[in-house]
Amino acid sequence: MALLLLLLVLTVSAVSADEDAFVGVNIGTELSDMPHPTQVVALLKAQQIRHVRLYNADRGMLLALANTGIKVAVSIPNEQLLGIGQSNSTAANWVSQNVVAHYPATNITTICVGSEVLTALPNAARVLVNGLKFIHSALVASNLDRQIKVSTPLASSIILDSFPPSQAFFNHSWNPVLIPMLNFLQSTDSYFMLNVYPYFDYMQSNGVIPLDYALLKPLPSNKEAVDANTLLHYSNVFDAMVDAAYFAMAYLNFTNIPVMVTETGWPSKGDSNEPDATLDNANTYNSNLIRHVLNITGTPKHPGVSVSTYIYELYNEDMKPGPVSEKNWGLFDANGVPVYILHLTGSGSVLANDTTNQTFCTAKEGADVKMLQAALDWACGPGKVDCSPLLQGQTCYEPDNIFAHTTYAFNTYYHQTGKTPGSCDFNGVATITTTNPSHGSCLFLGSGDKNGTLLNSTIPAMDSKSSDSPAKFVYGNVLSAAACIVIGAIGWSALPL
Repeated sequence: MALLLLLLVLTVSAVSADEDAFVGVNIGTELSDMPHPTQVVALLKAQQIRHVRLYNADRGMLLALANTGIKVAVSIPNEQLLGIGQSNSTAANWVSQNVVAHYPATNITTICVGSEVLTALPNAARVLVNGLKFIHSALVASNLDRQIKVSTPLASSIILDSFPPSQAFFNHSWNPVLIPMLNFLQSTDSYFMLNVYPYFDYMQSNGVIPLDYALLKPLPSNKEAVDANTLLHYSNVFDAMVDAAYFAMAYLNFTNIPVMVTETGWPSKGDSNEPDATLDNANTYNSNLIRHVLNITGTPKHPGVSVSTYIYELYNEDMKPGPVSEKNWGLFDANGVPVYILHLTGSGSVLANDTTNQTFCTAKEGADVKMLQAALDWACGPGKVDCSPLLQGQTCYEPDNIFAHTTYAFNTYYHQTGKTPGSCDFNGVATITTTNPSHGSCLFLGSGDKNGTLLNSTIPAMDSKSSDSPAKFVYGNVLSAAACIVIGAIGWSALPL
């Protein structure tokens, strides 16, 4: 079952980073049926996910990741930080066993020292900077300090007064830790790692933050938040938090440390008091996030400078304590089945892998009838779909309704074009599903057949100018509105959600 995980690697410049920007995934392991490392890596390869972050340095995972080219961030768990932060030799042993023993076969690029230490384990904060330095010294001794960065992911809650971003500053009580930490990051050309969760900001705002602003949905300019000090316009929480980090660092006179977002995402399911933890919102946030990062949009403070980001997370973790939402941040379930199909179009075929070929394109339930009719007109005309099976008396005539007939046409077009990204969109009235819509003697393409024949590598505009024939299938008094519909074009020009 396919997930169009278009985590395309693009080359961009960052504030002072020497790495390309990317979207990767975090891999948590609190599953009652955790897949074997080889299964995890098979999923990563099938989805062409090129960057992962582990919450430990599990030997089995590191061995499975060997010779794949996948770039790996390993982590020192918080419970090991006190030992490493107080002993140079303990840090050296950790690097020897968990990095040197696997590198370069396993492409380890980053070591995360602890996770949200200041807020999750404040008693270890006093040794955090020493831990960073000791780990880096061990890399220097192994001549790996240029290949592998060292940093520590921090919770965004350490940033106070985060809006407007220009007024943001770090909790002053942490300055004795943050200032030497920022000095270390600057001197080693490393990243300021930040966990950004617009979902929690939205939930805790008591209605102040609009849902669309949290979901990275496109907003009209009059709905954007304006920083009165800089006059910069903010259309989403993600950018505002990243820029708040930049301003907070600048407040301490650090202006050239790039921000890397080590965790962000949206839960697909929640308790009754979490009404916005839904499949649709999770899909919308992560789809918009990927587009936002890979379009090299940047932030208002640093336009055109993309922020490397890890999505939280690869799998739903059913063993996580806490509310239902805590168990439902994943893109996949334990069997590697996508929780939802990301709404991404126009990426080419770089990361549009279909791991089983069993996906279909159907009309969306509740879609506007006029839009469906126009899309059907186009598919059966310039879209070159053979719609003769939909004629009265033919195999797919029944049920005789617009939803069933457009589903047949959409799915045929989707498979004839080789399931290229954007071929199941039709201006938002189509959706990809893993449920076979075949019925009776009406067999849909993809029901055990090959991918279909690739008719051409681009998807033509779906407008009235490209059709010389009238609509073949009209339901009731619906008039064709084909001239109003355009399929998402190849290239990063995906239609807004």
